[in-house]
Amino acid sequence: MKRLFAVLCLVTGVAFTGLAQAESQKMIIDTDFSTIGDDGQVLIMAAQLDRQGTLDLLGVTVVTGNNWLRQEVADALKAVERLGIEDKVGVYAGANLPLVHDPRSFENERALFGFGESYKTAFHRPEPADSDVIAPPDGFANKARLQQQDAVDFIVSTVKANPHEVTLLVIGPATNIALAIRKSPEIVPLIKRIVYMAGAVDVKGNTTPAAEMNVWVDPEAARIVMRSAIPQAVIPLDVTNITQLDRATFEKVSKGDGAIAKLFADSWMAESFAKDKNAKASVFDTLALAYAIDESFATRVDDLYMDVDIAFGPGYGRTLGYWQAQPTALLQKMKVIKEFDSKRFFDLYVDLMQRPVPIQFDK
Repeated sequence: MKRLFAVLCLVTGVAFTGLAQAESQKMIIDTDFSTIGDDGQVLIMAAQLDRQGTLDLLGVTVVTGNNWLRQEVADALKAVERLGIEDKVGVYAGANLPLVHDPRSFENERALFGFGESYKTAFHRPEPADSDVIAPPDGFANKARLQQQDAVDFIVSTVKANPHEVTLLVIGPATNIALAIRKSPEIVPLIKRIVYMAGAVDVKGNTTPAAEMNVWVDPEAARIVMRSAIPQAVIPLDVTNITQLDRATFEKVSKGDGAIAKLFADSWMAESFAKDKNAKASVFDTLALAYAIDESFATRVDDLYMDVDIAFGPGYGRTLGYWQAQPTALLQKMKVIKEFDSKRFFDLYVDLMQRPVPIQFDK
């Protein structure tokens, strides 16, 4: 029935996806979740793609990054409930802290190198107690419950149960993935691929002058993942900086009906566009999802050997791309996306964001 739904959408013009890959692919979304930031937008899009048969969304694993784990889990639980997928897609709590980096070392960075965070992360605020967690705009989840299995064990068991079939969409710090690889290295050849929103190759970072946020929060984890022999594609700031949401596209979503339109209309994006009609908003992680379902969205792809600087200094968390396998044979060649078909992408984006929620699945 899912396949029939997808065909009908395309024939009738309901969907404007034009996706090159018709086969449903199994996916885990590993995220530092926020309600209507780019992570939240990814889940909205992925849920609709699951409904039409493009994706089989197996679960959402959460990691500290944009915010602390407790807050992100509360937001993710409400999101799956809002979307009507709480009975299909479980939420799994992962790492609360990076492997090495932490708020104390961040304070040392600020003291020694004279810069603070440009893009705010969990380190910018105290870790909340349960009583300090802030409800999403439409309240805490009533039905969705956190899964008892933790994120790392869920990743390991799911990959083993579906060898060579699971795509890991990594849109937060890579801590959960690195821990899964360390705990069960036998999963490395069983992972179909990783699509990772991470890094800044030929542009400045957005957290420090050197580093992009997802990598900077946990550089050691990013290095473990990037050095693993897993097929990988990286969506860096190089492409997200030039594929941004404008006011007209934002209003196509925010002026609609339903829960998603209201979240957009009440978001920081609305305030930004109200102040400056020529403003742009980054939608970082959504590009990673689009590429994962259809690689033809990318119009320029460089094959680079990627690494991460983990030396404590001004370059901590910098992503490094080499055309040749130097300076170490440990580096893996991966696809680094540099340019995107912006018009086609935003056609997909608007289409998926405008679809009604909660989603009605076939019984």
